[in-house]
Amino acid sequence: MALTKNERRLRIKSRIRKVVSGTETRPRLAVYRSNKEIYAQIVDDVTGKTISAASSRDNNINAAKATKVEAAKLVGKALAEKALKAGIETITFDRGGYLYHGRVKSLAEGAREAGLKF
Repeated sequence: MALTKNERRLRIKSRIRKVVSGTETRPRLAVYRSNKEIYAQIVDDVTGKTISAASSRDNNINAAKATKVEAAKLVGKALAEKALKAGIETITFDRGGYLYHGRVKSLAEGAREAGLKF
């Protein structure tokens, strides 16, 4: 029996989440990629709280009229700026079961360029 794409991604995601966990000092940057948009949030898994979030639907990013890959980079930069304001410099990256290329890679590179360390 063949798995659907989403079932395969969720299986990969559960393997990743066994290892990757966010703490107060080093929270987790979680990525969700839909067909049209990309969402990212920085999460402290110990308390279960989202520290900051950004998405391609935010007004300043949506107004840029960029391609999906360019928008992902802008989301990474916006999220990194919010995180640095909150006093977070290092994070663990959770790609959410998606392959590390394209939009997911672009988001990570944008966050790195803006000053986050992973």
